[in-house]
Amino acid sequence: MYTLLLLTFVVGYFCIALEHPLKIDKTASALLTGVLCWTVLVMGQEALFPGGVAPGLLEETILLHVGEIAEILFFLLGAMTIVELIDTHGGFQVITERIRTTDRVKLLWILGFVTFFLSAVLDNLTTTIVMATLLKKLIRDKEDLWFFGGMVVIAANAGGAWSPIGDVTTIMLWIGGQVTAPSIVAGLLLPSLVCLLAPLAVLSFTKRGSVSPPSRFDLENGGGGGLHHQPVAVSPGEASLVLWLGIIALLFVPVFKTVTHLPPFMGMLLSLGVLWVVTELLHKRKPEDERHSLSVAGVIRRVDTPSILFFLGILLAVASLQTAGHLSQMAVILNDTFGNIYVINLIIGLVSAIVDNVPLVAGAMGMYSLADYPQDSNFWTFLAYCAGTGGSSLIIGSAAGVAIMGLLKIDFIWYLKRITWLALVGYFAGAVVYYLQHGL
Repeated sequence: MYTLLLLTFVVGYFCIALEHPLKIDKTASALLTGVLCWTVLVMGQEALFPGGVAPGLLEETILLHVGEIAEILFFLLGAMTIVELIDTHGGFQVITERIRTTDRVKLLWILGFVTFFLSAVLDNLTTTIVMATLLKKLIRDKEDLWFFGGMVVIAANAGGAWSPIGDVTTIMLWIGGQVTAPSIVAGLLLPSLVCLLAPLAVLSFTKRGSVSPPSRFDLENGGGGGLHHQPVAVSPGEASLVLWLGIIALLFVPVFKTVTHLPPFMGMLLSLGVLWVVTELLHKRKPEDERHSLSVAGVIRRVDTPSILFFLGILLAVASLQTAGHLSQMAVILNDTFGNIYVINLIIGLVSAIVDNVPLVAGAMGMYSLADYPQDSNFWTFLAYCAGTGGSSLIIGSAAGVAIMGLLKIDFIWYLKRITWLALVGYFAGAVVYYLQHGL
């Protein structure tokens, strides 16, 4: 049963990767994989746990995992709704109208740096959602759109790695006491920046030319830009107001978490609720059909629900491997085989491109304690870098990648051919800088 569970996950993973050749939507494969993995786990519990488990324990375990997954899904739903609301009001035009260059290299650098620093302040998932929407406003050609989307994933993960609130894994290490905010910023800012600069430098010599912006018809009908909403009359003042309120609402989320210590999704739901009330009051004098189109009640129906369900299926499948002990066993094997904790961190980062980095970091936190490696030691900060940036190697290796895969419909194999090698160049370049910086 132990092998069957792993085989079920691997088969499901390949079905997701081969979505286009198989003509089966990745969300369907992900949901089936998640449910089947837990079915195998429950049906084979006697073989998987020779000592037996208490009655109802696995049911409690899956509900515990579902609770943790729900935090991410509600966060994602709230962020996507806020972004959709800004887009419906034409708020992103305020930004895109200021980005006038069509030079491919210049645009790569501008969007790369915007994504990098924005993801450190917000988080890599929210930033990716915002940037995916902006890309649709700036680029028409699908090849260019996908390529810029891949670079957004690299930039978002690199930006999230050096901030204590930029990625789920850094939040875990920060809350767990393994790192402090000043230490992770000082220790990882330069390596994370190099993780982005290295692929950008390569592309400066290989990606010449210009991009084609979408036409007004494309923007109004959702083809190549926009999030598929019907155009309605919104004044420039209303567009700017919703844009800046939306940005403030997203920026408020980490502040709310720091002050209240409540989960991030609570801050996101609070921000969404405030925006809901503001937009209702803002449009209360408009005709009923326009008011509904511009309200959260109308906007939320256009949120990409399949992407949320895809995330649910993936996280359920990974949770089953964590429960059965596959991830813990992998951590022990790495420790026994390599011994060197820094090599282990590099491998954990690469493995996080295949399975979620959250349980991997949780496993590492379980393997090593603060007695082994004190707070702010090189082991913990390097783990934050590797787990945060290694997931860029595959498009389903990070929350940012999963989000942009759903929003821009990027093909898994296409990403593997075009973006993976760039992500690896940045990953190892940043690791070398960390090595030189800290004299390991």
